[in-house]
Amino acid sequence: MDTTSAISTNATAPGKNHYVILDGLRGVAALFVVAFHLFEAYAGNNPQKQIINHGYLAVDFFFLLSGFVVAYAYDDRWDRMSVSGFFKRRLIRLQPMVVMGSVIGAALFVFQDFSIFPKYDNASFLHVVIVMALGFVMIPLPKSADVRGWDEIYPLNGPAWSLFYEYVANALYALGVRKLSNRSLGVLVTLSALALIYLVVFGPRGDLIGGWALDASGIQIGLSRVMFPFFAGVLLMRSGGRIRVPYAFAVSSVLLIVALCLPRFGGTDHLWLNGLYEAGCVIVLFPLIVAIGAGDRAADGPSVRLARFFGVLSYPLYITHYALIYIFTGWVVDRKIPAPQGAVVGIGVFITTVVIAYACLKLYDEPVRRGLAARYLANADRR
Repeated sequence: MDTTSAISTNATAPGKNHYVILDGLRGVAALFVVAFHLFEAYAGNNPQKQIINHGYLAVDFFFLLSGFVVAYAYDDRWDRMSVSGFFKRRLIRLQPMVVMGSVIGAALFVFQDFSIFPKYDNASFLHVVIVMALGFVMIPLPKSADVRGWDEIYPLNGPAWSLFYEYVANALYALGVRKLSNRSLGVLVTLSALALIYLVVFGPRGDLIGGWALDASGIQIGLSRVMFPFFAGVLLMRSGGRIRVPYAFAVSSVLLIVALCLPRFGGTDHLWLNGLYEAGCVIVLFPLIVAIGAGDRAADGPSVRLARFFGVLSYPLYITHYALIYIFTGWVVDRKIPAPQGAVVGIGVFITTVVIAYACLKLYDEPVRRGLAARYLANADRR
């Protein structure tokens, strides 16, 4: 059964070896996303003050992982798999937890009456229910439909925006890009890299923050963030991008963590320096990290077991954690919570998000996907 997503690499067909280290890296990145969002409560909406400053680049790393493993799982299966079969696998993998994320977001919305959410008071029960239902089927919403005031296309579960662009990339892959030669794919990847560089180096912000709003800027950022890493991942897999190093999981994890945690470069006067750094991470460093992770195919050992656990946890954690982040952020800002107290509660929130994610995985996601796969994928590889 397919289990690939923007942050899930377990998509291998029966009989294929599995990239456990890549799963582990995805899990490391997901954990840092949660930490990044917790620290945002003290950043005052100022990227210069963020503690885990480049934590948002984890999303771009997820896209690269996804492209690599989607190509590994499916490039050699199109002679016996239809486009509809591919999309069935994608939907079965992604949608159950998309639904759960939207349900959790709606259930916890009642606890989010804070001043930083200016549209909260105007959101009726029916409005929230409609937004939740539309979130089930990943329909992006305009700013006028927002229930919070943060201009998110999925207001009850903000991080779902990246899943929307994951679907876009997967559709492009299935409907045409998979047929491209490596040379043609290289042209697409090069053009996508130039678009990304233009956005972060020559754009007005000097970073890759954004993609969750349904406006011209949000769509530009979202497409720029997904096009290069996803299809660079496809090209990396096709070109045999694997580097063998000792202790691959530890080495690649340290490289990723350092990249996400380094402070912002250039201050407010030289935004292009930070943009150059982020472009370098996405275009050079992240493919290197994935190549190192892909070079280790160890089947067992403490690091492999840890990587496997991180991997299965990562997607549920990413797609369910943000409802608690809304509450924590509103509480910190409205009540002016000092950092020491906020740190104690933040650790509790962090642990709670992991527990919720694991419970959702074992009690809901895995059983539902098994049932859907048994019903809809039995003959999916037959044309």
